[in-house]
Amino acid sequence: MTIVDMAERHLAALAEIEKACFHAPWSENALREELGKGLFLVAERDATAVGYVGCQTVLDEGYITNVAVTPEARRQGVGRALLHELAERVKAEKLAFVTLEVRRSNAAAIALYESMNYEPVGTRKNFYENPTEDAVLMTWKLNL
Repeated sequence: MTIVDMAERHLAALAEIEKACFHAPWSENALREELGKGLFLVAERDATAVGYVGCQTVLDEGYITNVAVTPEARRQGVGRALLHELAERVKAEKLAFVTLEVRRSNAAAIALYESMNYEPVGTRKNFYENPTEDAVLMTWKLNL
């Protein structure tokens, strides 16, 4: 598996991953708008996208928009590899913190984020739809 910067060639596959993972998926055009902005990384196996992470940046702050892995590639270390590479890039960019939201019921994702130094810092009530659910706000504070 390799982790590469998101490029135009990935957009159709990432839009399909979005559809498989989320109730309100980003379109190919929405993903295209993120090219060259922030930190958007793609995990590839045999030149096929199997997951991605998107992190928008403002000044010294990072905001993870999505972490998505194809259903058939889950529980194989893809998400962890993406977050590890993102962590290296975030350190190089000298960000002060990175934050994200995750469904309260997504225990596997919460465990992964906690293992990568993200800590629960709050709740966003009714943040998600289909079904309506609170989000756990998690933040990784970098000590640079």
